[in-house]
Amino acid sequence: MKKERVIVITGAGGVLCGEIARFFAMNGDKVALIDKNGDSVCRLASELNQKGFTAKGYEADVLNKASLESARDKITADLGACTVLINGAGGNNPMATTDSEMYEREAKSFFELTKDGVDFVFNLNFMGTFLTTQVFAKSMADKKSGAIINISSMNAFAPLTKIPAYSASKAGVSNFTQWLAVYFAKSGIRVNAIAPGFFATAQNKTLLFNQDGSLTARSDKILKNTPMGRFGEAKELLGAVDFLANDSESGFVTGVVLPVDGGFSAFSGV
Repeated sequence: MKKERVIVITGAGGVLCGEIARFFAMNGDKVALIDKNGDSVCRLASELNQKGFTAKGYEADVLNKASLESARDKITADLGACTVLINGAGGNNPMATTDSEMYEREAKSFFELTKDGVDFVFNLNFMGTFLTTQVFAKSMADKKSGAIINISSMNAFAPLTKIPAYSASKAGVSNFTQWLAVYFAKSGIRVNAIAPGFFATAQNKTLLFNQDGSLTARSDKILKNTPMGRFGEAKELLGAVDFLANDSESGFVTGVVLPVDGGFSAFSGV
């Protein structure tokens, strides 16, 4: 008999984590969808419930511990204690992004990046993962069972141009994943991460495509440095996440950051 799981996913209002949520719900798990945009996750939960699956949306801010604790208490009452945590909330900010790849005295160079912008990106990606893990991993530690999957990025292996804060914060998520894996190794909690490459989402649409649907210059460079020569599809994250969440398949796997990037992080460019 399949063991019943409660899957908690932050950032579930986005394209990638929304697809992950659908997968686990359709797999028969109880899924708790967390997002700062409560309407988006409530709509997704309603869609899944109408199809006969078990899901519920919760509005919470991953940078507000009290908000997360409130969501955790509601989830525990509604669905049960978290058994798998997926830290999917994250993103970048224009105030932490340069206009060009190298210094050219452009309108917005490294010297014009704002502390507020950089703080926002570091907090969302790193502290959002840190605080959510603090709140939801406690019940796992008490039960000596559970799995945590963080969302890093292929730019944690080598930073991308223009986005220093995002690259550094995702490197921090990878490092934190390894730290947590060691810390919880004897507590029955496995901690791993996936590192997605380039996936076309609503968040990066203007970065990757021109208004007429053609590729931007940056997209062209990305695909030339992706050995598989294309963007990833959301469904192509599911196998990696399912593997890392499944104790019977990855019970001796912890501290791993698994690239899902079409070979981008392995390619030297020549």
